Amino acid sequence: MSTDRRNFLKKSIAGVTGISIGGSALASSAKNYSRILGANDRINVAIIGLGRRLGAYLEPISRKESNVELLYLCDVMKSQREEAADRFAEVIKNKPVLENDIRKVLEDSKVDAIFNATPDHWHTPGACMAMEAGKHVYLEKPCSHNPREGEIVVAFQQKYNKVVQMGNQQRSAPESIEIIKDIHNGVIGNAYKAVAFYTNGRGEVPVPKKQAPPEGLDWDLFQGPSPRKDYEDDTWNYNWHWYGWDFGTAEMGNNATHELDVARWALDVKYPLHIDVFSGKFQYINDGWSMYDTMEAVFHFSNNRIIKWEGQSRNKYDTFGGGRGTIIYGSEGSVFVNRGGYRLYDIKGKLVKDSKSASNEAGTALGGGGDMTTRHAVNFFETIRGKEKLNSPIEQGVVSQLLTHYANISSRTGKSFDIDEKSGRIFDREAMKLWGREYEPGWEPKL
Repeated sequence: MSTDRRNFLKKSIAGVTGISIGGSALASSAKNYSRILGANDRINVAIIGLGRRLGAYLEPISRKESNVELLYLCDVMKSQREEAADRFAEVIKNKPVLENDIRKVLEDSKVDAIFNATPDHWHTPGACMAMEAGKHVYLEKPCSHNPREGEIVVAFQQKYNKVVQMGNQQRSAPESIEIIKDIHNGVIGNAYKAVAFYTNGRGEVPVPKKQAPPEGLDWDLFQGPSPRKDYEDDTWNYNWHWYGWDFGTAEMGNNATHELDVARWALDVKYPLHIDVFSGKFQYINDGWSMYDTMEAVFHFSNNRIIKWEGQSRNKYDTFGGGRGTIIYGSEGSVFVNRGGYRLYDIKGKLVKDSKSASNEAGTALGGGGDMTTRHAVNFFETIRGKEKLNSPIEQGVVSQLLTHYANISSRTGKSFDIDEKSGRIFDREAMKLWGREYEPGWEPKL
C-alpha cells in the first residue's frame, strides 16, 4: 500500500461521523477520495475475536465489490484461529496471518480497519487501542462493558477522528430504515410507546470449577483489561456471558441492545427520566448461571413516552411472535418490526402493510450473520472511503447501549432510580458506583 493511500484512509474522513455530516461535505469527501485514490481503494482489515460472529464476516470481506483484503485473523484461542483460516480459505485467495495478540496486529501500519468481535470486556479497550493506532473500527455490540466505557469510546473517536460503526446491524436493514422514517413522518400518529422483546431457550450451564485453561487458550490475554483470576471451566466458550460481571453484560448487553436500539430510534428519544426493573434467575436454579435469566424493564422518557423490555433467556414461550422484535404504538396505529421486515396496522388493528424482508439475518441462533450484517459492514467500508455516512455511528450506539447498562445496574442494586435526561447520569449514589469498573493495572483506556 502506498503511503499516500494509507494516510488518506486514516485522515480523510474528518467530519464524517454519521448523523452530523451534511450532504455537501459528503459529496466533497467522496470527490476528493476518487481523485486521490482512483480505482486503488482497497481497505486492509483484521478480525479480532474469531468466535460465533466469524461467519457474519465471510461475505462482506470476500465479496469482490467490497475491495477488502483480510490481513489478520486474531484470537486468543489457537483452535479458533485455525478454524477461521480454514473457513476463509474457501472464499478468499490470500492467506491472512494468524495472530494471538491484538497488540501485534495494531502495530502493523498496513492495517486500515478492524472488526472487534471479542468478549464484552474487550470491546471498548480494544476499540480504543485500535483508534490510537490509527485504525477504523467496526465494534460489535455491546460497544461498552459499562456506562463509563461508553463515554471513553466516544472521546477516543472524537480525538482520533476514526470511523467507528457499532454492530447493531438492523440500522442497515432497508425495511427498518423505511418504517422508522415513516413513523417519524407520522404514519401511526404520535408514537408514544415501544415494547421490545427477546425470547430464547438457553439450557443449563456447568457450575464453574477451577481448572487449568483449555489447551491453546491464552488465559492471561483473554482476561486482558479485567483483573486477573484463576480459570474456571467452562468460561471461555460463550459461558463467560453468564458467569458474573468480569467479562459479560448478561442478556441485556448480549441481545437487548438490538431491540432497544430500534425502540429508541422509533420513538426518537435519548436518555430516560426513570427506570424500573424486575429481574431474577428462575430457570435451572442450581446450575452455574449467575445472572438473571428473566428481565422486565420500563424506561420512562419525557413527553409521556415509554419503552418496555421483556427478556426471557431460558423460557421459550413465544409471547409476541418471532423470538425477537419491537412493537411501536401510536395514536393512529401500530407497527411490529423485526429482522424479517415490518407489519403496519391501523388504529383498529387492521393490517395496512406487510413488508417482508428478503433478509436471511439470523434471529436468536448463536452466531448470527446474514445480509443485514453484510450491508452494515459495506456501509462501514464506504464511509471509510468517504462515499457514505455511517448507519450506526458510535455516538448513537452508546446512547442505546446505556439503556442496557441502566437495566443491569438496577438489577444488581435492586433499586429503581431517576436519571438526568440531559447528561444521562444516574442520581442515585449507590447505582453510580457501578458506572465504571475495576481494571487490571495498566489496561484502563485513557486519553
